[in-house]
Amino acid sequence: MESILSRRAEDYLRSIYEIVERKGFARIKDIARELDLRPSSVVEMVKKLHKKGLVRYEKYGGVILTSQGREIAEAVKKRHEVFKKFLELILVPEDIALKDSHILEHQLDPKTILQFTRFVKFITESSERPRFVERWMEHFREFCRREEEAAKKQAIR
Repeated sequence: MESILSRRAEDYLRSIYEIVERKGFARIKDIARELDLRPSSVVEMVKKLHKKGLVRYEKYGGVILTSQGREIAEAVKKRHEVFKKFLELILVPEDIALKDSHILEHQLDPKTILQFTRFVKFITESSERPRFVERWMEHFREFCRREEEAAKKQAIR
């Protein structure tokens, strides 16, 4: 089911999931605010998701994920978090990592996503994080710092 959903539908499911995690429930106005959309647009998509059996929705009531909708939302959220962590590991500023992880979560082949997931897990989990990874990260940070300094000097000339 997940592969036939549009990026937009996945975004809705993830947003509903995150709102419910924070507030315990989601309403149309919450989803509209989260996605920066008009409530009428949200109602239209929520009705489509309801027809697909991914959410339960009653007019003027809340929006609830079905078990299938929750499963998809959790998978999308996990992909998003993996890409955000990866981008932060390579020292992409948090605001850009957040935006770009959103793009990546929808664009890559599942096998590529799996390898990103494995890499991030390898790098970040302390029980599996060998000393060479820590040194590698220190060297990378220093390399980036020197590159930035060189770029600033080049810009001054």
